[in-house]
Amino acid sequence: MLKNLKPRLYQETIFSKSTAKNTLVVLPTGLGKTALAMMLAKHRLKLYPESKILFLAPTKPLVQQHIETFKKHVEAEENDFAVFTGEISPLKREELWKKSKIIFSTPQGLENDAISAKIDLGQISLLIFDEAHRASGDYSYVFIAKQYQKKAKYPLILGLTASPGSDLEKITEICKNLFIENIEVRTESDSDVKEYIQDVQIDWVKVDLPPAFLFIKNTIEKCYHSKLNEVKKFGFLNSVFMRKTELLELMAKLHSMLNSGEKSMELMRSISLLAEAMKIHHAQELLETQGIHALFMYLQKLMEESTRTTVKALKNLVADEQFRIIFEMTKKLYENNIEHPKIAELKKIVSNNKNKKMIIFTQYRDTASKIKKELDLLNSKSVVFVGQAKKNETGLNQKQQKQIIEDFRNNLFDILIATSVAEEGLDVPSVDLVVFYEPIPSAIRTIQRRGRTGRNDSGKVIIMVANKTRDESYRWSTHHKEKRMHRILHDLKNKIAFKELKIEKTADENLEKYQNKLKNKEIKIICDDREKSNGIVKQLVELGIKIDLKRLDIGDYQVSERCVIELKTVPDFVDSIIDGRLLEQLKSLTKADRPILILEGMEDIYSQRNIHPNAIRGMLSTIAVSYGIPIIQTKNNKETAELLHIIAKREQDPEKKHFSLHSKKPISDKELQEYIVSSLPNVGPAMAKELLHKFRNVRKIFNANEEELKKVPGLGDKTAKEIQRTLDKDYYL
Repeated sequence: MLKNLKPRLYQETIFSKSTAKNTLVVLPTGLGKTALAMMLAKHRLKLYPESKILFLAPTKPLVQQHIETFKKHVEAEENDFAVFTGEISPLKREELWKKSKIIFSTPQGLENDAISAKIDLGQISLLIFDEAHRASGDYSYVFIAKQYQKKAKYPLILGLTASPGSDLEKITEICKNLFIENIEVRTESDSDVKEYIQDVQIDWVKVDLPPAFLFIKNTIEKCYHSKLNEVKKFGFLNSVFMRKTELLELMAKLHSMLNSGEKSMELMRSISLLAEAMKIHHAQELLETQGIHALFMYLQKLMEESTRTTVKALKNLVADEQFRIIFEMTKKLYENNIEHPKIAELKKIVSNNKNKKMIIFTQYRDTASKIKKELDLLNSKSVVFVGQAKKNETGLNQKQQKQIIEDFRNNLFDILIATSVAEEGLDVPSVDLVVFYEPIPSAIRTIQRRGRTGRNDSGKVIIMVANKTRDESYRWSTHHKEKRMHRILHDLKNKIAFKELKIEKTADENLEKYQNKLKNKEIKIICDDREKSNGIVKQLVELGIKIDLKRLDIGDYQVSERCVIELKTVPDFVDSIIDGRLLEQLKSLTKADRPILILEGMEDIYSQRNIHPNAIRGMLSTIAVSYGIPIIQTKNNKETAELLHIIAKREQDPEKKHFSLHSKKPISDKELQEYIVSSLPNVGPAMAKELLHKFRNVRKIFNANEEELKKVPGLGDKTAKEIQRTLDKDYYL
């Protein structure tokens, strides 16, 4: 069936159960999830020779890894394989789609192609989701699966993951989003996989915090509890002993109350105090799990930011007497090069494992840099491996990441010091030893880290723990989550098998079914391509509307020749009043015959920023009276999409003239010239002006050949060819 690959018994068992039902496969890292995908792909192409296989993975390196594996083991022509990433233009992807049989893609770009109907999901006979645990919330997997399930002639879904999580609600959501009808789970202890599991030794290295650390820890706790005690006095919490997740939930609740219009002094003060508590809570985590270097960098950053910001929470925190004690004590230890005892233990581990390939995982970039500095003193060959650059920080782009991994594979250095970026989405080679600088409270991430060793040979994992700190609670939290995950998966598998858990159409889909039955001509809406991530575009596709993604000169959505719509969320509306954007946008919007402003959100518009209510009322009056633009309020994305649908349906009534891609006819000769030229392929308003400046009139532009057109700054070979093709093409009704 496959070249140079003999399926294992458990793979054949899982394969046989995956051929007729949408299946979620949960296998430990290194047990051949990709082999299952190849087996099923070959099977589906044999059943449906004219169909296509689509393999989705969250990152470009993973996409590349999968296509290389398929080429090695699947008998097919080179042209049958194709890779889709953001670097490949939509036109090229459209062309590749027509020619290829097995397509590998990141989900985001493919989602845009599905929205614009540049690809036909109905042609796919097998849709594979790698790292299937991502299929939740607004991630692109969810939309693609839903569209596929509706359009495919021969639908079949295969989800692959090493760990879908430990929360029943989350796992159930993944199953529903991917329309899962069967779950196949294997653990290291299952009889049919036991012989293929490499022995992985797990050691726990424990350290005690020194007295100076304990002094800072106690002072941080006093500071933290003092903030929560004040909030308790205001009546917003019952106990100062709260987990981080509970604090975040409380903050969200209080912000919601504020956005709804409640503006009591107690509420606003409590929100500020909780913000202070969260910052000091993070300081405690850094002290306990990372060390003095990371803590000092963080505290110093807070001190510096407090001199530039107007945020009261930060100013109040750095003025706190206990915070000052924490800062001065930390500074003293930092200047004396006192570090977390984990550093000394880590150096021992490295010294005792010379010439062994290892990955050291840590949560924070500062800690990674500190570890690198310390290991350099041992003359160890190590490289720091982090994600892409964040605000005010350095980072590695994907090309640099790929090169580091390649160097690591080729043994140019022995130790990779990595943050979470190396846990998933990169083809990191198997190593002899994995070190957790700290335990993490996530079953998914723990399994992924651990899976970097013991793939082809026995391996070892060392997890470093600071006694009597959150390290201990994270250790046991992860242990119980992992056990709970396997229990939940087995329960769900039985429920699905006995049809106690139904993967069925929702009420929303039934509404959609009704709406799609309406005997209307095809409705289309032009959406500004900058709006594609806000959720509305997906909702419009769900309603059966044809979407054209392009850059609009005015507004966010164009539903007819005359009607252009600007969308503002409530916070953005107030922000745009303050920064002056709104009046410019409204002025542009009036170029349309029928401009509309949609104001989306349930927030209290007068509580968003420190702006007088009369300023907001004045702006609303100006929009409605001075500019003559109707204002319509919607609650959320779904309601906005339904409103756009109704407006578009009315505007595109069969008795009205055909929908034009232009918004309003110009009035001056200059505008008319720009209007005509801007309608040429890939020519917007800016390029139209460049062309007119070069050729002086419209006739000369239309008479120009390709070489003459390419002399215009910014106009390339592709656009020149497309202009010529359009001008020469015969018109057919």
